[in-house]
Amino acid sequence: MQIGSTLILDTFAEAFRMRYVRLIVTAIDAYWLDIALREFTGYGSSVIGCDAEVGVEQMLDASATPDARPGAAVLVFGFSSEALGKAVPNRVGQSLMTCPTTAMYNGLPITDAATEESMPLGKHLRYFGDGFQKSKLIDGRRYWRVPVMDGEFLVEEQLGVAKGVAGGNIILQASSQEIALASAQRVSAALAQVAGIITPFPGGVVRSGSKVGSKYKGLVASTNDGYCPTLRGRVESQLVDGANCSYEIVIDGVDERAIAGATLLAMQSAAAEGVLAIGAGNYGGKLGKFHFHLRELIG
Repeated sequence: MQIGSTLILDTFAEAFRMRYVRLIVTAIDAYWLDIALREFTGYGSSVIGCDAEVGVEQMLDASATPDARPGAAVLVFGFSSEALGKAVPNRVGQSLMTCPTTAMYNGLPITDAATEESMPLGKHLRYFGDGFQKSKLIDGRRYWRVPVMDGEFLVEEQLGVAKGVAGGNIILQASSQEIALASAQRVSAALAQVAGIITPFPGGVVRSGSKVGSKYKGLVASTNDGYCPTLRGRVESQLVDGANCSYEIVIDGVDERAIAGATLLAMQSAAAEGVLAIGAGNYGGKLGKFHFHLRELIG
């Protein structure tokens, strides 16, 4: 099966159940919003080594935010609610409360059907106000106003927590790095317009794809040697003939449908002359609950 001249390999991506929260971040203008988002989402590529997987889901016009200012929806994924309960307050406190003009709202209301539970946020961060903080209840939702040096940091008390899916992916193979980069950038740009998903790695692209385990004790993951062009002849290569560069695009989403749609769009965006094949990473179906078969998605 092909898309144009690009071969779609007969394989599947294997993804995992994770928990996620959705934050609405606003700021006085696009400049400070961009700064806040860069800080908050930094070092959030993979739970293999980070406290959470984090990315901007979509930018929001001022007409779509609670305070009528420029904003963005951000998704944060973790293996458990407890893990999110540590990562999110730390990130909000260090990266959003410190950033001029920002405010933070819950983007997954507790009353939504998809919401599994809730976790405290402003309930913890309010203590930074050293007794000068104030609370306000609006339509059943409590907000905290924490005094800071440019006025107040407004933060919602609770965040909704829901079940999501993380680890959907495609792996593209191209005849050159230049072609592979162009393909990966097209995918990243296309997926940035899709609601309900994030691509948490740098620019949405993974250069150092990993496999489970390592020859070195204590490492849970190591380089996916089968996709490394410099290791041809030394390992069992997964690269097709003529491929000299491969990149992985990892997709986290709010549900299976979001991942499936994003995976199809990723393949359609990646395919081009010089992109020889598109496959996916999996663990033989033994680790992840969710399997996304590439050819079935196209069919």
